[in-house]
Amino acid sequence: MKYHVLLVIVSFLFLTHTQAQSKKAVAILKEVSEKTQSYETIKIAFTYKMDNPDADIHEQESGKLKVKGDKYQLSIAGQTVINDGETMWTYIEDANEVQINEVEEGEDDFLSPTKLLTSYSENYKAKYIGEKSWKGTKKAVLIELKPNEDKTFKVVELLIDNTLKRILRISIYDKNDNIFSYTIDEFEPNVMFDPSDFTFNPEEYPGIEIIDMR
Repeated sequence: MKYHVLLVIVSFLFLTHTQAQSKKAVAILKEVSEKTQSYETIKIAFTYKMDNPDADIHEQESGKLKVKGDKYQLSIAGQTVINDGETMWTYIEDANEVQINEVEEGEDDFLSPTKLLTSYSENYKAKYIGEKSWKGTKKAVLIELKPNEDKTFKVVELLIDNTLKRILRISIYDKNDNIFSYTIDEFEPNVMFDPSDFTFNPEEYPGIEIIDMR
């Protein structure tokens, strides 16, 4: 999966479902949503892992994410993805190349961090799994999300700090038996960002190859 597709390191979906377990999950997600929406900006450092036990594939990378409204900047594994709400730039450091795309609405898997953080949907089923220990002492709650319609993934698990109303880890199980996990290492709300953080200036990269796909 592409890094900019899986910007769910800070994500969750608000869900409506009538079972008792789901009502508890929805109540927690609603609180996380309201808390998240109260922040003007968010800065995150995270660890990304991809595991496929059957194929003996295990990958790990560190990344950083800045979010302000519909704008974001994601940096991971030598790539930087910048989105100003209308245009998305994907810069590949090794190739000194930038790909430019329009931001399109309604694509199944292409979700911005802000949409994932604050969106409301009736297309998923939430289930409260229970309490989990986190890093030895801290207790967290585990919530499972299952799509009602066909998606590229089967299940999403959210580990949430129920005191701070903040996501600690997201695990995504896709249909190819891959497990993508995103662990939040640092979370800073209401950080002042420079406007240039959410745009790409090719003049700062001598000899850059520009691939405009708009």
